[in-house]
Amino acid sequence: TAHPTEIVRRSVSRKFLRIQHLLSELDRPDLSRLEQREIGEALHRAVAELWETDEIRRVRLTPVDEAYNGLQTMEQTLWDVLPDMYRRFDHALESCTGQGLPMGLAPIRFGSWMGGDRDGNPNCTPQVTREVCLISRIRAAELYYREIGRLHQDLSMKTASADLLREVGLDTAEPYRKLLKKVLKRLRKTQRHLHRTLQAVRSGELSRLPPIRGQLYLQAEKLRAPLMLCYRSLVASGNSMIAGGRLTDILRRIDIFGLVLLKLDIRQEAGRHSAAVGAIIRHLGMGSYLEWSEEEKQDFLVRELESRRPLIMSTFPAPDEVDDEIREILETFRMLSVQNPESLGTYVISMASEPSHILEVALLQKECRLQQAMPIAPLFERLDDLNGAADTMERLFAIPWYREKIQNRQEVMIGYSDSAKDAGKLAAAWGLYRAQERLVQVCEQHGVALTLFHGRGGTVARGGGPAHEAILSQPPGSVNGNMRVTEQGEVIQSKYGLPGMAMESLEVYIGAVLEATLRPPPEPRERWRKQIDSLARDSLQEFHRVVRYHDDFVAYFRAATPEQELGNLKIGSRPARRRPGGGIETLRAIPWIFAWTQTRLMLPAWLGVGVALEAAIDRGDKPVLDEMQQEWPFFRATMDSIEMVFSKADANVSEMYDFRLVPTPLKPLGEELRRLFRKTMNLTLAITGHKVPLETQPVVLRSVEVRNTYVDPLNVLQVELLSRVRSKEDDASLDALLVAINGISAGMRNTG
Repeated sequence: TAHPTEIVRRSVSRKFLRIQHLLSELDRPDLSRLEQREIGEALHRAVAELWETDEIRRVRLTPVDEAYNGLQTMEQTLWDVLPDMYRRFDHALESCTGQGLPMGLAPIRFGSWMGGDRDGNPNCTPQVTREVCLISRIRAAELYYREIGRLHQDLSMKTASADLLREVGLDTAEPYRKLLKKVLKRLRKTQRHLHRTLQAVRSGELSRLPPIRGQLYLQAEKLRAPLMLCYRSLVASGNSMIAGGRLTDILRRIDIFGLVLLKLDIRQEAGRHSAAVGAIIRHLGMGSYLEWSEEEKQDFLVRELESRRPLIMSTFPAPDEVDDEIREILETFRMLSVQNPESLGTYVISMASEPSHILEVALLQKECRLQQAMPIAPLFERLDDLNGAADTMERLFAIPWYREKIQNRQEVMIGYSDSAKDAGKLAAAWGLYRAQERLVQVCEQHGVALTLFHGRGGTVARGGGPAHEAILSQPPGSVNGNMRVTEQGEVIQSKYGLPGMAMESLEVYIGAVLEATLRPPPEPRERWRKQIDSLARDSLQEFHRVVRYHDDFVAYFRAATPEQELGNLKIGSRPARRRPGGGIETLRAIPWIFAWTQTRLMLPAWLGVGVALEAAIDRGDKPVLDEMQQEWPFFRATMDSIEMVFSKADANVSEMYDFRLVPTPLKPLGEELRRLFRKTMNLTLAITGHKVPLETQPVVLRSVEVRNTYVDPLNVLQVELLSRVRSKEDDASLDALLVAINGISAGMRNTG
């Protein structure tokens, strides 16, 4: 779970789920007339409640609010779905291999950076991260208390193993219950301690927190041990069937969720770490770090990492020694040093491009004395950084200290959103593919086990699309039994909001990862590589011609879309821009795509593609393109995702926005973009071999057509409301505009 920018309020989502549940109940054939009537009345009430509920979020979410929402999804569906899914996985393995899923293994695990992502988010402070870690542990303790309480009721049998009887007493009538009663008592103490700690953090009185009395459950293994004792006792006593019930589910939850539900990733931009290290060096009078060459930086960082002496004292910095941004970096690392290591996941460095960016974080972790060093994952986002990713990692692996530190395991994150905003859909997709190929090669050469972390968004322009096809289209060897992927925004609710959908989503991931590992896609032929190189180059040139170098583009974008008005939507804790001012380059990927989705032009998902395809066809390369579409999963998945976008898009709607909102001097650019849109759609269909978008997926096409019927009038309303809001003739129109944005977003099934 990454950026939780879902436009639908949680209150509204819960009512949707309630309505869906009631509709499912109403479908039962065994209902009596009275039951039908009662469900019908409940359905009317739920709809009335929804009608009377404000659709607009009036108060901006904080990172803590976002974390609460993420934990709610875990509690409402995944807490129960995961044990059921593991049971299915266990049965499937046993039927295929004769052996089930061993206890202690967790094929699927979850993490989050809600409350830990401070990349351009000033609202994510050390205090926030500390709170989120505690809240997560509190919710986990409460859930385990509930489940083990039920287990206490189940395990009333008296036959037990000698090991268990030695633990609770030989003359105990109900040995399992006696052991579990101790577990429940300890869990209750743990809850009280965590609640007191959270209150102390919020009040700023941590120093007055009383010392821990008695044993608490602060490590997952401590809770797992007595439960495993019960499990082994039941198996040894001939009660394997009982052991395989609720007890196995709880043990598997411990393997999946630990005692934290979600391990918290920390993310920060590379330049902030460099600035912090530079401030330390300047304070010590050792020179100007930021002016050093990359080699000088690496030499210094490795020397300090190998040294046993500290580089800085705990008293640094004094109030007047550094600015607020550097102080925040150092306070963050010091806060992480006092967190339970089990609460923390990976430290992700956005905008990484050099080995020193990774070594800087390692040094800051060392100097701030983290109890257990967090794994560090560089995030390569922009096209140039993706092209240099393998070289960066190769230089890191050549450092003996680093190789020993990582124990031959490395996580690397690749960014779909910023790469597409930087280079366009086609060039970014090929850049990501090549980066993965080279990273796999480098890691194999050095004997390093690689986990690729795919930073996908919900939309096609941010790497979204059907998960099965996306996974099977990755380079051979890149899905080597494991992968990591982000689920963002409204995708979290749509994939995991209902138990049935959550089960299906997880099974798709497991199936696709297994298939891609055991039956990887073919290596691309040399002529395919040459062709996609040309397509990417032509696409990139056209994308930059319009987005970077066209004099009217920024002005047109702000006039023709509701980009400026999106700031009134309180859908996330992060500002829409990484830094104030600037053009497209400072705008985050989500509002960039969100704005074009609202006007139905969907420009980020196709701009540059048509020009590239036309040039290839003019060169006589249509047979090669057809061959790639038929035989290369990567190219087919890319073209199919672009085709899907055209089923939602509508150039006529975009023209309506231009007619009312765009100044006359800027209108020619809009006409040019719509001409490119139509050309790109026709050329895409020529490659996929379809007459209309989604021709081979009639159910999905019908779903889009039904939604479009309702979205079209909302677009008409939005144009009028935008005109009124911008002319300031009607202050009341802003609320109506925000509701229209909500409605179009729901119809398009994404924000960005």
